[in-house]
Amino acid sequence: KEGAIIFDAGTSEEGGMLVGDAEPEVVSKASLLTPVPGGIGPIAIAVLLRNLVFLTKNNRKKT
Repeated sequence: KEGAIIFDAGTSEEGGMLVGDAEPEVVSKASLLTPVPGGIGPIAIAVLLRNLVFLTKNNRKKT
């Protein structure tokens, strides 16, 4: 879709470099595209750590 925002979470190796999995014809129509590598990964790690802290705090209350 013209003007779409693409969160490219997949990675592949091409010529010894990491590249996103979004198709080139789709990327050319996008209004925004997350970079690969380094786009979604840091966000995913931050969310995992937030969830770990949340679960740890809730587990302490139950014991």
